[in-house]
Amino acid sequence: MTIGGERRQQAADLGLAMVVLVVVGTAISANVGSAGAEPPLAAYGFGLLLSGLMFVRRRWPVATLVVTAAALLVYYVLSYPPVGLAVPVAAALYSAAEQGKLRWAAGTAVALLVISTTARTAHGDDPAYLYGFELATSVGLMAAVIALGDTVRSRRGWRAELDKQARAARAEREREAARRVGEERLRIARDLHDLLGHTISVISLHTDVAREALRDDPDAAERSLAVVRDACGDVVTELRASLRALRADAEPPDGLAPVPGLDRLEELVRPAREAGLEVAVSVRGTPVPLPAVADATAYRVVQEALVNVLKHADAGRVAVGLEYGADALLVRVRDDGKGAPGVDGGWGIMGMRERVGLLGGGLRVSSRPPEGFEVEARVPYGDRA
Repeated sequence: MTIGGERRQQAADLGLAMVVLVVVGTAISANVGSAGAEPPLAAYGFGLLLSGLMFVRRRWPVATLVVTAAALLVYYVLSYPPVGLAVPVAAALYSAAEQGKLRWAAGTAVALLVISTTARTAHGDDPAYLYGFELATSVGLMAAVIALGDTVRSRRGWRAELDKQARAARAEREREAARRVGEERLRIARDLHDLLGHTISVISLHTDVAREALRDDPDAAERSLAVVRDACGDVVTELRASLRALRADAEPPDGLAPVPGLDRLEELVRPAREAGLEVAVSVRGTPVPLPAVADATAYRVVQEALVNVLKHADAGRVAVGLEYGADALLVRVRDDGKGAPGVDGGWGIMGMRERVGLLGGGLRVSSRPPEGFEVEARVPYGDRA
C-alpha cells in the first residue's frame, strides 16, 4: 500500500474512534434514568476502550468485535448509565463486515440481541416498549451497519477486480503490440531480402551488358547503365524507408514503407526485358481487387522468381501468368533455362513458401533440366473489401 493510502486509512480510523468516543460519552453524560447522579469515571473508561479498538479493527476485526461485545455486557452488568445496545457496537460490527467477517458480525449481533432482550425481559421492562421499539431499532441499526460494511468490502473487491482486469488487458495489448511489431519487422526483412536480391541481380546483369557493349554499342551500354542507376536509386529509397520502420518503436505509419502490388508488375519486369530477356505476361480470368497482403504476396512471388531466373537459369524467355479463379489467384512463372537439380533449397524459395503459407495457400516448384524451371503459387483472396 502507498504512503497516501496508509494515511487515509489512519485518518478514517481516527475519525471513527472520535465518533465512537463522542457518541458513547454523550450517552454516558446524559445518564438517562438516574436523575441527579453523576456517572462514574470508570464508565467513561469503557468509552475510551471502545474508541481505542478502532485503531486495531483492520488488523484484528474479530477480536475487536468480541472485545467490544464483551465490554458492553460487562458495562451493563456493572449497572453503569444506559448507552443503548446497537450504537456502541455499531462500529465494530461495520469493521468486521468490512473485513469479510460477515458471519462473525451477524452472529455477534444476534447473540447480543438475545442476551439483552432476555435480561431486560427478566428484569421486568415494558414488553411493548422493549419489543415494539427498542428491539426493532437495534435490529435495524445493526443490520444497516453490517450491510454497509459488506457493501464497502464488495465494492472494494469489485474495484480491485476491475483494476486487475485493466492491468491484464493493458499487458495483453502490450504483448499484442509487440507481436505485431515483430511480425511487421519480419515482413520488412523479407521484403528487403526480395528487393535486394532482385535489384542486385538486375544491376549485375546490366553491368555485364554495359561492359560487353561499351565499345561496340555505346547506346546499349548507356541504357544498361541508366537501368543500374535507376535500380540503385529505388533500392536506396526502399532501404531508407525500411530502416526508419525498423527503428520505430511501434508499427510504421501508413506510407512509410509502401507495399508494392501487381499494379507495378510491368515496372518489375521492365529491367529484365531491357537486359535482353524475353518476358511475356498473360492474364486469365476476370481480375478482382485483392487484399493488400495477397497483392503484395503475389508481387513478391513474381519478383523472387525473376531473381532466380536472372541469377541461375541462363534463360532467354520467361512466361509470367496470372490466373484469377473463384477464390484464389494462381501465379505461374516459367522459364526455358537449364533448370536446377535442387528445387527446395535456398532462402528465396523458402521465403516464397512462407509468404504464401501464411495466407493459407501453397507453393509448388518444379524443374526438369534442361527444360526449365517453374514456380506455381496459389494465393487465396481471403476477405476482399
